[in-house]
Amino acid sequence: MSDSKTYLNVPYAQKDAAKALGARWDPANKKWYVQGSVDINLFSAWLPVASNSSEPVSVKPVQSNDIGQGVITYPVDTAFVAYNGDTPPWA
Repeated sequence: MSDSKTYLNVPYAQKDAAKALGARWDPANKKWYVQGSVDINLFSAWLPVASNSSEPVSVKPVQSNDIGQGVITYPVDTAFVAYNGDTPPWA
């Protein structure tokens, strides 16, 4: 069995149809995929398509060590004060 995965764009309403054809759920990437040994033509409706061509796009899963690298988050509320745990925020 091949370990290659082809990720699919399956809407929630169609998840049962994709599963019946042999698609599997990847909880880490939150995407449906098919193994390399499954006939990909059955899933043509859900294959990702590149914007400048009609060829399916191979989606590279995000590695766990890639998450959070170079990401800076700012609070939306400018009056927000983070709770430091020493004193209750209402005091």
